[in-house]
Amino acid sequence: MGVTRTDIFTDHQNEIAAIAKVLGHPARIAILQQIAMTQGCVCGDLVNEIGLAQATISQHLKELKNMGILQGTIEGTSVCYCINPIKWQEIKSSLEHFFNLKIDQIDGCC
Repeated sequence: MGVTRTDIFTDHQNEIAAIAKVLGHPARIAILQQIAMTQGCVCGDLVNEIGLAQATISQHLKELKNMGILQGTIEGTSVCYCINPIKWQEIKSSLEHFFNLKIDQIDGCC
């Protein structure tokens, strides 16, 4: 498999692609929704609520945390995660900017 040529795209294009990749799994969407509803969550609670294995949940949490969407605190053997409101707003703004691109419908096209 070839190397992805991210260097030929703008920072904004690469950012949106990275966001889409992280949000492109339904388990991650479910995790974010659960954390948003509870205003914070311990990983074990996510296992019970979402129904996936602990290792699977942990891997998804890692991806969300690497993107900066989640932040967490460690208390003993528990990690409490919450949504990073600054990163959440940045992602929201990036996606709004992308989806607000003006698309004109040309008669007879498609």
